[in-house]
Amino acid sequence: MTPAARLQTAIELLDTIIAAARDNGPAADTVIAQGFKARRYAGSKDKRAIRDLVYRAIRAFGTPPQSGRAAILGLGDPELTALFGTGSYAPAALGADEVIAAQSPVADWMLRQFYPFIAEAEMPALLERAPLDLRVNRLKAKAADMADILGGLPVKGLADALRFDDAFDVAATPAYQSGLVEVQDAGSQWISAVCAARPGMTVVDLCAGAGGKSLALAADMAGEGRLIASDTDRGRLSRLPERADRAGVAVETRLLNPKQEAAQLADLDGLADIVLVDAPCSGSGTWRRNPELRWRITSARLNRTLEAQAHVLDLAAPLVKPGGALVYAVCSLFAAEGDGQIQQFLARQSGWVVDPLSLPLGRATDTGYALTPAHDGTDGFFVARLTRNS
Repeated sequence: MTPAARLQTAIELLDTIIAAARDNGPAADTVIAQGFKARRYAGSKDKRAIRDLVYRAIRAFGTPPQSGRAAILGLGDPELTALFGTGSYAPAALGADEVIAAQSPVADWMLRQFYPFIAEAEMPALLERAPLDLRVNRLKAKAADMADILGGLPVKGLADALRFDDAFDVAATPAYQSGLVEVQDAGSQWISAVCAARPGMTVVDLCAGAGGKSLALAADMAGEGRLIASDTDRGRLSRLPERADRAGVAVETRLLNPKQEAAQLADLDGLADIVLVDAPCSGSGTWRRNPELRWRITSARLNRTLEAQAHVLDLAAPLVKPGGALVYAVCSLFAAEGDGQIQQFLARQSGWVVDPLSLPLGRATDTGYALTPAHDGTDGFFVARLTRNS
């Protein structure tokens, strides 16, 4: 493909991604994969260049651009602008009344949602490319041995973590296929560490998804005790049994039906030593991996997310036995999704106290800790730990 044809393809993909974000359609990666499937003539270098340009544009605009064409013009890159109107496969020539998107890191209304310490200086780090973090399965391997085989550097405070500056196909490695490693951001590994799961405990991962944190909890439990992973998303939860088998751990899975969760969890009331609520969230802490999420968040969608978080917290509370712990986490740096939820939970539910955390990274908030890309080199997370005292 010529540079002009690559540019036109990027514009077309951006148009589809903008529409998908507006209509809650497929994610950008899915749109790009589908776009390349329909353009089999594109070679590997073409695909890499197109993908890089698309994500360059996504990162540049905090609100959805008017169009893919407006986004490319908004980048203000003379080399790209010079390609317009240069051939049959090029974007149409520039007109006198072109719409040009204005760059911004994030929508103004969203800026007000962040914790105060997410200052302007921290904002660029929320959109930088993320490193690749692995969690070594301590039941099968040691991090030092995996570093000798795969490379990577240790992550301070996490004995099982390795970090790589450049991504690679982890799933193609024998280490992954043998269950020795899993892809997991260091921040997510810290969430599991805050749970402090131990052998013999009963642990519930209430919003388990595909089970990344469940597998980390299972390793901490060393195969002893009971670990239940539940979710309402059949597709994601269905991936966990294969992952658990590869990791050599036992995890019960429980698919929940929306609005029937309490009844389906009732047999666990008062039994859990730990309940992890890795709640659905805005994902504002993961923009460096999914920058298009900024285009999907609206105030209405955020309000619905806040309602869902309160719902799962109230589902979790009865499961915890006296003296047990509820760990709440979100991959968000919006205060309402962090401290706001914990404060409202404590107002609704009696018999709970906040456990003061002391982590070697992050910053303490009113009720928990926040980790950020600029300050801690992780995705953005909030985590709090509560103890049931009655």
